[in-house]
Amino acid sequence: MKNTFSKILVTLVAFIMLVGCSKDFLDEPQPTDGVTETVVFSSRKGVEAFISGIMRRFRGQFTNVDSAGLNSIFYARSVKGNDLINTTTWFNFDYQNDNREPTYRRTNFSWNYSYYMINQANTLINGVEASSLSAADKKELMAYGYALRGFFYHQLVLEFAPTYSFDINYSAPPIYTSLSLTGKGMSTVKDMYALIVSDLTKAVDGLTASRLGKSFINKAVANGILAQVYQAMGTNWPGAEAAAKAAYGGNPTAVLSPATYSSGFNDYSSIEWIWGSNQTADQSNYYWGFPHAGTDHSTTSYYATYINNDFVSKFTATDVRKLFARKSLSYPITDSRYWVTTKFKFTFDADHPIIRTPEMILIEAEAKQRQGDDLGAGNLLYTLQKNRDPSAVKSTNLRAALLDEILLERRKELYAEIGVEWFDAKRMRRGITRTGNQRVGSPANLTADDKKFFLKIPQAEIDANDLIDESVNTNR
Repeated sequence: MKNTFSKILVTLVAFIMLVGCSKDFLDEPQPTDGVTETVVFSSRKGVEAFISGIMRRFRGQFTNVDSAGLNSIFYARSVKGNDLINTTTWFNFDYQNDNREPTYRRTNFSWNYSYYMINQANTLINGVEASSLSAADKKELMAYGYALRGFFYHQLVLEFAPTYSFDINYSAPPIYTSLSLTGKGMSTVKDMYALIVSDLTKAVDGLTASRLGKSFINKAVANGILAQVYQAMGTNWPGAEAAAKAAYGGNPTAVLSPATYSSGFNDYSSIEWIWGSNQTADQSNYYWGFPHAGTDHSTTSYYATYINNDFVSKFTATDVRKLFARKSLSYPITDSRYWVTTKFKFTFDADHPIIRTPEMILIEAEAKQRQGDDLGAGNLLYTLQKNRDPSAVKSTNLRAALLDEILLERRKELYAEIGVEWFDAKRMRRGITRTGNQRVGSPANLTADDKKFFLKIPQAEIDANDLIDESVNTNR
């Protein structure tokens, strides 16, 4: 990929956050738009400032309203399912599952943004490794880079290749583990996941429980990412169970708070949030903050997303997550605008969820079921269900029926947050059939192993990289 680079200047924003990193730098004339790597990696505070700059890119404006940051990737996945109904505004082409061609904005954004973040991770890893920091600082700070890199390589392979169990030898995006001016050829799904697991394993080993704030990665977050990866691969359920349990702490009732579910999902200080992007009013990204700006119909926003009546019917009346309301009494039940949700409250400082405790609890439950422990899986599932609905009755489902119940609970718990319905359908090689009051003219069904579950390789990359040619998108 020829738009990578071998020397990087850290943004002035990150430099402003530095404290006492170099008296010589402060005394002598320097460039006004950045700081050299020598200064950044000369102290732990310098590296932490660089990390803060990286994490700001999770939620900032990258290219456009529907291609702003990590939340844009998540929301595009969310509207590809059956539970949400999107209007003709932003994310409309994602909703129609018609946004994967090599020159389209979604394709270019998902590729360029992920590689941008991977480039930052490589800068962090390489810079810390070559620094004179203590061995303990090196291990922890490099582990942060490994977690970041593993996370974004996972986003890349999810977006640009079929699922792991489909064909591990299928071509996947190039792998870069250091800064380079030379483009590399395509990798494979197998190689990509091998790197991801290696990175995240090193991250879990090197990180601690401490961090600068909930928008930063620590050992619990790294375990959460690893649990998601093992879940996507479907080949190491003991590993998925252990990682998920380590991520939330192993005591479900201690990390669940049903009262917070209706607070607007815009504050990452919630006990249920393991990892989230913090947004402040002075760093407002205006209406770029999906899901809040798309789903909130009570404040000035896009009014872009509605809820499928078939999905609404899955919730009992006493479930705290049944946060649905009629958009207008004039709309019949067959109208796609019939239901809206009050789950998300749009504000200019709305935080974005990335990993929450209920997701980890449900990954643990699925992992138990996959290993034949239906009793343990059912008990864990019921703990969450009872927490959300005081009238919940424990299910007697076993085997495949219990797994389906866990998957449904994931949809009910995480809708519009991380694209869980799409993620589960893709990894399990199931289709998504649009039902209910979906928008007329936009059924956009997905069949099992549908190529619409992943994007084509950007034309700009093909043009710039001598090791990737036009044939890469043949039958893709």
